[in-house]
Amino acid sequence: MQLDLLTNIAVSIIFATLSALVARKFRQPLILGYIVGGILLGQKMGLGIISDQESIELISEIGLILLLFIIGLEINLVKLIDAGKTAAVAGTVQFFGCIALGILFFRWFGFFSGQIGFNLGYLALALAISSTLIVVKLLYDKYEIDTLAGRTTLGILIFQDIWAIVFLAIQPNLLEPKITALFSSLLAGAGLLSLCFFISKYLLPRLFAWIAKSPELMLTTSISWCFLVSGLANAVGLSKEMGALIAGLSIAAFPYSLDVVAKITGIRDFFITLFFVALGLKAPAITLDLLKMAFLVTGFVLISRLVILLPILRMLKLDLRTGLVTSLNLSQVSEFSLVIVTLGAAYRHIDESVISLVILSLIVSLVFSTYLILYSEHLVGWIIRGFKRIKPTMQETPLPAPAKGTGKEIVLLGFFKEASSFLFKVDQEMPSLKEKIFVIDFNPQTLEILKKNGVACVYGDIAHPETLRHAGISGAKIVLSTIPDTFLKGTTNSRLLKQITALCPQSAVIVTSETLREARRFYEEGADYVLLPRLLYARHLFQIVQTQLLEGLDILREQQRNEISERPKDYQSK
Repeated sequence: MQLDLLTNIAVSIIFATLSALVARKFRQPLILGYIVGGILLGQKMGLGIISDQESIELISEIGLILLLFIIGLEINLVKLIDAGKTAAVAGTVQFFGCIALGILFFRWFGFFSGQIGFNLGYLALALAISSTLIVVKLLYDKYEIDTLAGRTTLGILIFQDIWAIVFLAIQPNLLEPKITALFSSLLAGAGLLSLCFFISKYLLPRLFAWIAKSPELMLTTSISWCFLVSGLANAVGLSKEMGALIAGLSIAAFPYSLDVVAKITGIRDFFITLFFVALGLKAPAITLDLLKMAFLVTGFVLISRLVILLPILRMLKLDLRTGLVTSLNLSQVSEFSLVIVTLGAAYRHIDESVISLVILSLIVSLVFSTYLILYSEHLVGWIIRGFKRIKPTMQETPLPAPAKGTGKEIVLLGFFKEASSFLFKVDQEMPSLKEKIFVIDFNPQTLEILKKNGVACVYGDIAHPETLRHAGISGAKIVLSTIPDTFLKGTTNSRLLKQITALCPQSAVIVTSETLREARRFYEEGADYVLLPRLLYARHLFQIVQTQLLEGLDILREQQRNEISERPKDYQSK
């Protein structure tokens, strides 16, 4: 059936929505529903409703470009640079290690045996790259982009893309590699990056300040900047997606970036839905042999990430839990791999069988890795318990030396935004109290900031009772958990409450709740006080409204503006 472009898009969205509703009904990932919707519309295994899939692919590419733009807007360059060594080493070793392991693995299993060309090498290369789209979307939905594992994952993804772009630069001349092509591509990337940051420093701030009072113009200007840089990247031989990432990075420090992200997210999700539909449309006719190969490939991707990444991350002083979560996050085939193998077929380096295998493996691995990422905390806990059965003395995180007590009266379990603001308040109102505070957190960057500001702290995962015991908090007078369950990983406020009351029954325990029902339960379980953000917000809002009605907000507003401007840079980053 031949349909026009608008009808193709409409039908794609309708089928994707219906399939996603079914997926949600059975508590399955929505991405699976989108892909199934595409398969149902396709020619090879579906109803054959859409024959012009190229138009859908073209439209869906916009979603990928917008996603990379948003990633750039949300990247904290300071933290990314801090993680640069880890990302560079892990990303490089993982990329080349997976290629080498893939060639050996699939040669041993007899893949493409007796065939000439680069089939085996292309397959290994395609499996060495992970999906930026799926990983970032799921981590974003789980609020894990800014965790240590999230930043490590993102850094490795960036280096994977860098090496993939290097390959794209030499791909046309693979039979006769030319070093000039490689250097020209790298030079083009550096030049584009420099140009964008120059413009964003000297020209864009004035433009954005001028249009700041017009939200619609702010949005269109930001998107225009995204597509302008994407077009420039494409013109100099880089990928449009890399250009979008550079565009986002260049304006990430602007005060308007959060507003731009909020407005673009809905548009992005629309186009990303079409991306997954297009992926389903590409699904090859499935044979039993091809399906077996796809599952074998998916298994290899997971195992190769664990075998190569985990030891490297441990050598780089990351804890076992972070290493495992990062490895699971990267256990899928990338949409970038489709670009590489498609170009490889166009250059006659490989045959169509490689493309079919990569497409089906991409679909299988995306579905499989979606579950791995969504339930990574449970899986990692299960894996660590398995390791401990083999080696009972193994610790998943370096534990502080056993201590009878920290000598500190106030213990903060984890250090997030609320704890950061609390510490600032202590600095302002009662600096001497800071000497009585002790923080347990598993983010090395956070610990460096705390130590620099004279706060006693120790590295440890609060999800495990052994960490609390070894940290020596039994003598504390007050133990606080200020992180809501939404952001806690591997534990909950309820579990922490039980562990703390058992470990130090004389301490006053303060935990955080997100619902009234949960707060009542915490009090029944022995909490001395429950922080309930909605009630705290309501009290403060009432005070603001009352003040405005009686005397105006001038004094309160000036107090808050002074407080914000006086905050140390380290605390502002929290």
